[in-house]
Amino acid sequence: MALSGKFQLQSQENFEPFMKAIGLPDELIQKGKDIKSISEIVQNGDHFTVTVTTGSKVMVNSFTVGQESELETLTGEKIKSVVNLVGGNKLVVSLKGIESVTEFSGDTVTNTMTLGNIVYKRISKRM
Repeated sequence: MALSGKFQLQSQENFEPFMKAIGLPDELIQKGKDIKSISEIVQNGDHFTVTVTTGSKVMVNSFTVGQESELETLTGEKIKSVVNLVGGNKLVVSLKGIESVTEFSGDTVTNTMTLGNIVYKRISKRM
């Protein structure tokens, strides 16, 4: 399955509790909660570049599936981790106790991030 494309956030659940739990300041949480971020995914074989634009904030992560890479977290911290491709349509990574699963299904991308008992879910559609 080709995972490349540009996707815009359509809906999200538990944004505020999750962002508070990872230590994002309230000011940034309030600014970011209503912004429809855009994710651009470029896949070249096992190599991916993911660019997420939320207002004026741009976060770019490049990685090769199955190899350790330095990834930027939502708080701006850089952490080494391994992204795995599961079942040909799911990117799975663990970053500082956060389990992130990004599932591709047709024109929909569902990203679920779990920290303890807080599950933050984002649903984006292909543009």
